[in-house]
Amino acid sequence: MSEIAKELKYKKLVCRYCDTPLPVPFLELGSMPLANNLPRNEDLKTPEFACPLSLVFCEKCGLVQLSHVVPPELMFSHYLYVSSTTKTFQEHFADYARDVRGRIQSESPLAVDIGSNDGLLLACYQREGMRICGVDPAKNLADEANRKGLTTLNHFFNAASVEQILKDFGPASVVSGNNVFAHIDDIQSVLKNVKRLLTPDGIFVIEFPYLGTMLDEMLFDMIYHEHLSYIGITALKFVAERFGFEIFDIREVASHGGSLRVFMQKKGAARPAAEIVGRYLAQEQKQKHLVFETHQAFAGRVLRVKEEFMTLVRKLKAEGKTLSGYGAPAKASTLCNFYGLTPEHLDYVVDDNPLKQGRFIPGAHIPVVPSAHLAAHPTDYVVIFAWNFAREIIKKIGSLEDRGTRFLVPLFNPAKATPSANPFLIHSEPVRF
Repeated sequence: MSEIAKELKYKKLVCRYCDTPLPVPFLELGSMPLANNLPRNEDLKTPEFACPLSLVFCEKCGLVQLSHVVPPELMFSHYLYVSSTTKTFQEHFADYARDVRGRIQSESPLAVDIGSNDGLLLACYQREGMRICGVDPAKNLADEANRKGLTTLNHFFNAASVEQILKDFGPASVVSGNNVFAHIDDIQSVLKNVKRLLTPDGIFVIEFPYLGTMLDEMLFDMIYHEHLSYIGITALKFVAERFGFEIFDIREVASHGGSLRVFMQKKGAARPAAEIVGRYLAQEQKQKHLVFETHQAFAGRVLRVKEEFMTLVRKLKAEGKTLSGYGAPAKASTLCNFYGLTPEHLDYVVDDNPLKQGRFIPGAHIPVVPSAHLAAHPTDYVVIFAWNFAREIIKKIGSLEDRGTRFLVPLFNPAKATPSANPFLIHSEPVRF
């Protein structure tokens, strides 16, 4: 399929929250491959699927979203991201399950997790005494979860899967979606199906990287084809109320650089809205998140960060320095392709997930290797793409500093950087995150 054909076929015409016609993009990162479809060596001779990666802003409801939507079966039928890989997420979801269980009164509640991956949160729910059912379209991950005894439907979350859950388990006291609510195009159907699945006093809880954090901290590496929506509370309130839900609490969590865990219930349920909900709505108004010019200015800063990072990389290479990367999450694909990083700049990228080792960063075709390769072949600089795990990573490889290795993060906020310091350099006691 030609690039023009993709432009027309996958272009999003109306806002998924309010159905308003969408304007032209305010930020264009270029045509990019799918961030989690890491090619193998035998795949490199075949052109990768690529599609425009651009952001648009809906002035009616405030939702920031991708201008193009890639069919989900191209991204999620076989998935290489595994949530159990890091200790950080193991602890995160254990806390998550305790938080949710403490809000449910029934003795043996059913918890349904949408996009349940390898079952990490399901296992945590189970330890809290809850009945469980996961729903995930990736066959490899659903099979793994079922092998571990964590009941998972290999299915997209839709009317058919809801009917099966109701038949097999009954209504759910909790439906959760972690970093999947922002990944779904037809979110209106999701809300209708969640409403049907929940008990009258049930909870719908979602977690997502917060739009305000992306804007304030310049975390544009969270932009990739899977991540269709970039959510603020104002926009979420709009679509929740449109389909009979109300937000009653928000919890700030550290994952992905700054995320929100938002709790919703059916309109008229007993829980009063916490003060933090109104505080976020007021904050978004004050910080002008609902004004187009705010997003336009963000786009300008994104281009500046790209220019400064690549100036640094070219300088280091001219000095004869060697560079590698650490972490091959989706954000690494966005940054490598947007910046133009290739094997000429980075020798390799380390990742601790065995499913990614032996593959290549999409588009950039930088090889992905296990951490033992870094120990055997250290480089002068390590670019930490998985910067949200910087403390965990540097604790693991910090001894390389004694051999002269320095650590870089590929992002910074121009509005907060000091003029003389290298804004990309961090040390074994990172203070940025």
